Amino acid sequence: MAADPLSRVFSALADPTRRDMVARLAVADATVNELAEPYDVTVQAVSKHLKVLQDAGLVSRTREAQRRPVHLEAEVFDLMTRWIERYRRQAEERYRRLDDLLRSMPDGTEPTPPPQTGAPT
Repeated sequence: MAADPLSRVFSALADPTRRDMVARLAVADATVNELAEPYDVTVQAVSKHLKVLQDAGLVSRTREAQRRPVHLEAEVFDLMTRWIERYRRQAEERYRRLDDLLRSMPDGTEPTPPPQTGAPT
C-alpha cells in the first residue's frame, strides 16, 4: 500500500543526511556531486537519498546544459505546515482552557482529576 504524501515527506525527512541536503538546497540548487562533497559516502549513496527526497516530492531535477541541478520544491513544506499548524492550534486551545480553569479556581484549591473510564473499581 502506497503511503500518503505527508507520510512520504516525514519519512524522507527522518534521515539526518536528507534533512541536511534539504537545508543546503534551501540556500541554492546543487548537482549530485556538489551535494556529495561534505559526506563520506559515494555519489551513488547520495543519489539514493535524492531518490527518496524526489519520491516524496521534496526535490526535482532539471537539465541546464551539461548540468543537472537538484531543486528544492518548497511547496511541499506547505503540506507539512498545514498539518503541524492544525495540531498546534488544537494544543494551544487545550492549554488556554486549562489556564482558564486554573484561574477560575480559588487559591489553595487542589484540582480534582477527571474520573478514569474503564479503570477497575
